[in-house]
Amino acid sequence: MLVQAAKLFPRIVSLARLYPPPATRLWRVGFAMEIPKNTSKDPDVAITKPDVVELHDEPPLVGLLPGEIVVKEGKATILFPSANDVFYNPVQEFNRDLTCAVITEYSREILAQRGIKVLVPGEKEQVLVTLPDDPSEPDMHDEKTNIEEEAVCTAVAGQKCERGLNVLEGLAASGLRSVRFALEVPGLRKVTANDLSYKAAALIARNAEYNNVGEILQASCKDASMLMYEMRGKKDRYDVIDLDPYGSPAAFLDAAVQSVSEGGLLCITCTDMAVLAGSSGETCYSKYGSVSIKTKYCHEQALRIILHSLDQRANVYQRYIQPLLSVSVDFYIRVFVRVFTGQATVKNSASKQALVYNCVGCGSFHLQKMGRRTNNGKHMKYSAATGPPVGTTCEHCGQRHQLAGPIWGESIHDQSFVQKVLSAISGNPTRFGTSKRIEGVLSMVTEELEDTPLYYTVDNLSSTIHCNTPSLLQFRSALLHAGHKVSLSHACKNGIKTDAPPATIWDIMRCWEKSNPVKREKLSEMTPAFKILSTEPSFEACFTVRDDANPKSRQRHLTRFQENPHAFWGPKARAKAGGGIADNLQLKRMKNQNKRKNQNTHSSELKGLPCKKFKQGNCKHGDECSYSHEPE
Repeated sequence: MLVQAAKLFPRIVSLARLYPPPATRLWRVGFAMEIPKNTSKDPDVAITKPDVVELHDEPPLVGLLPGEIVVKEGKATILFPSANDVFYNPVQEFNRDLTCAVITEYSREILAQRGIKVLVPGEKEQVLVTLPDDPSEPDMHDEKTNIEEEAVCTAVAGQKCERGLNVLEGLAASGLRSVRFALEVPGLRKVTANDLSYKAAALIARNAEYNNVGEILQASCKDASMLMYEMRGKKDRYDVIDLDPYGSPAAFLDAAVQSVSEGGLLCITCTDMAVLAGSSGETCYSKYGSVSIKTKYCHEQALRIILHSLDQRANVYQRYIQPLLSVSVDFYIRVFVRVFTGQATVKNSASKQALVYNCVGCGSFHLQKMGRRTNNGKHMKYSAATGPPVGTTCEHCGQRHQLAGPIWGESIHDQSFVQKVLSAISGNPTRFGTSKRIEGVLSMVTEELEDTPLYYTVDNLSSTIHCNTPSLLQFRSALLHAGHKVSLSHACKNGIKTDAPPATIWDIMRCWEKSNPVKREKLSEMTPAFKILSTEPSFEACFTVRDDANPKSRQRHLTRFQENPHAFWGPKARAKAGGGIADNLQLKRMKNQNKRKNQNTHSSELKGLPCKKFKQGNCKHGDECSYSHEPE
């Protein structure tokens, strides 16, 4: 498979100066190097999240290089260089655990159609018992079932399955994710771990041999897009493609939707949340074909933008997407979608996209579908949508509207599939290190309203009219008493998803303000609060707490929104070819932590900091200046 990668081996040896003069040999995993054993480690390197394996516990299959460390995550044991040569972020263990769980359930579903049974260690199989009508008669159905079960093939994690799935990790870095796939996901025929970096590709091959998964995992050193374009043939396509880039995946989406098999699974991560969440709407349009705006529902907006972009690019090739799971976690978003082909179904895509009219004053939003379809018996009629759904100004506060989108306007989850993943995690909690958090997030996902895009936040509603904030249970109860559906959102701790129109929501807030009055004489007539409170509510809201207002995930105190795992846990710096910046980067983060909150005020401490005005040549304080004028 990777003949070209093997031909690059001499060049890799010459460029990668990580190694002492070695004896080299070609491996079946693609290319790698056999290095004389060296157990010396860099004492300055500290990994806070993952487990560091002691070298005397297990004799390594591949010799360690100077300054190299061994990191354990899941069932994988990975070699990492001390320098920042290869990207790695231990905080995304949740991302990798969730991906293994999703691919396992996808593999179970696909391989069941091929007569292959997936076996997961520690998983308890559900047994259905049926009793015969006549106890004296033997149950022939049970005998037939036992014969069929004996004939069914089984797939075990860590072993190659000849009729299994073909998986690609396009941007593999160290190969940690791919090694975990090979060790933890059953029913895989081949896992291709690709990276454009020569050092990363060599490290992938060494990690594959170190974990004894060379039979399944193959290393590749190519451009990810070119590799996927080469595999566009129907017989060559990948069953699963995982893309977890540093930043935006926009450059790889066109190749991904073409090279995934019929009904195949795409796993996409986006870490450019500033673009997707509204800080740069024009950049978002250039990358994803959608305009983002700054709103309280920005995290779900980001999910729907990437789903819109995926579906739009798939439509070009008469393909369409079916979202299985879409989550907003920490500093990134992650979507799992299946891709199908169908010219007739692609016509429905226009009616699945929507524009968003968002009021800049009160935050009310309205969705306008891009197309309309009506069922005329045996045929589906398609026509242009009519609109807009709002006037020139907001009917509640009189302010203008912002236009965002288009975004994905349909459900972002497949509830039946999510329930399967949740059941597997709940029944086998020791399989992953982040099982508790996965269970909490997926439980919230199963409770979300499927046909209700975006959400409101209770604190923002209260801030608009300058009143005290009702509790989540009180506000949810008022919506339920009014006859509307309501749920929480996994993307925001105090988010409220509801099918109630904005008029009903503001009527409820007006009723709440009557029991928690504000000083209206201090409100300007031009503010949204004055105009909203000038209108009397059309009904009397009831804030008595209902039992069904508190979701089960909240009642069970599941880990839904965890605290920061440790210091400096956010996005890591991009890996650089030169390396050697890891320590300086950590020191810089420590120095700048809370630099605006904990400012130095003592003159002796300020004297150690350089004077910015002196650098510019316009400091007038001279020797009396509190800052240093010494040249750096």
